[in-house]
Amino acid sequence: MVDFTFPPPAPVTLPVAGSSARFPVGRVFCIGRNYRWQPDEPPPTEMPAWFMKPASAVVPAEGTLPCPPGTADFCHEVELVVAIGQGGRDIAPGAVEAQHIWGYAVGLDMTRRDLQQQAKRAGGPWEPAKAFDHAAPCTPIVPVAQCGHPRQGAIWLTVNGQERQRADLSGLLWPVAELVALLSRSVALAPGDLIYTGTPAGVGPLQPGDAIHAGVQGVGELRMAVGPRPTNESH
Repeated sequence: MVDFTFPPPAPVTLPVAGSSARFPVGRVFCIGRNYRWQPDEPPPTEMPAWFMKPASAVVPAEGTLPCPPGTADFCHEVELVVAIGQGGRDIAPGAVEAQHIWGYAVGLDMTRRDLQQQAKRAGGPWEPAKAFDHAAPCTPIVPVAQCGHPRQGAIWLTVNGQERQRADLSGLLWPVAELVALLSRSVALAPGDLIYTGTPAGVGPLQPGDAIHAGVQGVGELRMAVGPRPTNESH
């Protein structure tokens, strides 16, 4: 029996759609720009930037989304999420779907945009903007056996019924299989890893009380309401 200095935290898990099973969350990788935000953008020539969020930032995409402290520009980014079931390094693109992807979900890459802009100007890390509590809401994981591998279909988000983001998965600059393979060249992937695959144009700010409705065709939908600002802050 291991003699821990204090009780270790419970593992982070997500529900599995249509099952009582739970998906254990390992690491959370987030891909930067992976859709064209302008029609005249040139095609990419190198792997998009990526960053990480702690597993503790993953929460069920339902109910209230707390408004985080330290920001006046709390922003939404809807994304297709890939759930890894078998790890590996230097994975061949042709093996990704057949061997490594366990399922898919819909996620929100919540962002303190003002802190991100500060980090960009200073050349600093993005963690203060991206890695806060409740920063990675995610729907239940849908097994590949249920949803297949979504290569096309709408990805969208509305706020208070007004559409903010809409694109098609076929517009991913780096399709999922190629993206997973490229990421595995930088770091060995492991079962339980989640990959947020990038967000389309239309990201924008949220206010307390805003109602978020988002989805990915063939994968799922989410509904959340933005909670009040921290009691010691006002903007």
